[in-house]
Amino acid sequence: MTRHRKLVLPALTTAILLIATGCTSDDDTANEPPNELVLMTHDSFALSEGTLEQFTEDTGIAVTVLKSGDAGTMLSQAILTKDNPIADVIFGVDNTFLSRALAEGVFAEHESSSLADVHAGLIADPRVTPIDFGDVCVNYDRAAFTDSPPPASLLDLTKPEYRNMLVVQDPASSSPGLAFLLATIGTFGDDGEYTWRDYWEDLSQNGVLVASGWTEAYQGAFTAGGGGGDRPIVVSYASSPAVGVYFTDPPPREAPTASLLEGCFRQVEYAGVVAGTGHEDAAGLLVDHLLSVPVQEDIPLNMFVYPANAQAEIPEVFTSFSPVPGSPVELPVDTIEQNRERWIDEWTDILR
Repeated sequence: MTRHRKLVLPALTTAILLIATGCTSDDDTANEPPNELVLMTHDSFALSEGTLEQFTEDTGIAVTVLKSGDAGTMLSQAILTKDNPIADVIFGVDNTFLSRALAEGVFAEHESSSLADVHAGLIADPRVTPIDFGDVCVNYDRAAFTDSPPPASLLDLTKPEYRNMLVVQDPASSSPGLAFLLATIGTFGDDGEYTWRDYWEDLSQNGVLVASGWTEAYQGAFTAGGGGGDRPIVVSYASSPAVGVYFTDPPPREAPTASLLEGCFRQVEYAGVVAGTGHEDAAGLLVDHLLSVPVQEDIPLNMFVYPANAQAEIPEVFTSFSPVPGSPVELPVDTIEQNRERWIDEWTDILR
């Protein structure tokens, strides 16, 4: 892994000099170097020991991680406290909730020093910085399809030969569940001769099982999830096959599962400086740290998603066992925001 690089702190240095000479004003408060920053994030946030500590070593600023439930719960808490922020930086708002965060004014503008290195197509708004991305895809247990072909498309899942095989997550309570719903909407459309509603009617008739979340679906109902399940097809991530190899000792030559790379939905996670933090410059440095190559290279084997920074090296287990979908389904964040609740309500009516 690339060695950690020393961060340059011109804004903080200037603030310190102003304090020393007695030239501060109320406008300078946001530039004063704090002793601590609070990073609000979701419960799935994970980095190797020493990764955030390197930021403290470089800047003298400690980082406290405030885990706040899933992405939706975290954002709701940030909105409720936006007039008196409880964090300086938020990480983990993805493109399914981004428009809501922007409309509520949760983030302040910040341009990361590494923004030019971000993969094309991930940048959404000057108030947030892409940190990672992952593709929600249908996965299947290879062992269940040794004598018959696995599904090759989303539409295949409605065929009789795959009856009672699929488990999905509830989009009202699960991030991958919502992403898969959006994948079907992006694939089949909201209107026309055959819509996403028709597709879900067909899935319902074909015995789809709905679990409350990823853990219940993958580790409970899925045959390759270790929980004794009887469903050989599950909604998960394109990186799931690599995870299966990484945590198997000794690692197998072939991943026990595979992803259906047609009909995947790309989730992008963002970080941003919280509006009204009072420490905008320091908070911006923490966002930059999250996008730096050392942190980016630490992300895949901790959160099992891909780094947003194109300069970061990808672990071999990812490149060998979890190819990135070439044409993922994507929907504009504004379209998601305008229709998300209606789509979930309509899905609920179909699957009730």
